[in-house]
Amino acid sequence: MAPGRRVERVAALIRKETSELLIHGIRDERVHQGLISITGVEVSGDLQHCKIFVSVLADPEGKAQVMDGLQAASSFLRGELGRRLKMRRAPEVVFHLDRGLEKGASVLGLLGDLERERQVRGEIPAGSDDAHEIHDDERS
Repeated sequence: MAPGRRVERVAALIRKETSELLIHGIRDERVHQGLISITGVEVSGDLQHCKIFVSVLADPEGKAQVMDGLQAASSFLRGELGRRLKMRRAPEVVFHLDRGLEKGASVLGLLGDLERERQVRGEIPAGSDDAHEIHDDERS
């Protein structure tokens, strides 16, 4: 098996087991103050380091507390991953806050605002279907 495939497989297993541990294994109340989604896992080629990217649905103070709780639980998580995945040496786990979903929602909100402004002004975008409509009487 190619080393790249092994790293991908280990990353997928880490994602699965971490999800399970977030639900049932970590007892730190800070971790349960927001809705957490694992958006990605990156494992180094030597399987010694692991970055887990999470998205947290909470207010800014709640996000900070969740991230503090996750960092505090990382050594527990490392031990559990080693046992569950039967690895000789479990990777060092570091959590990173993924702001991609927030940025995407922000961009969609801005686009929606722009569309509403154009409708209020009566502007029709140049590339829209409305600008290229051909009415029956214009065809003759």
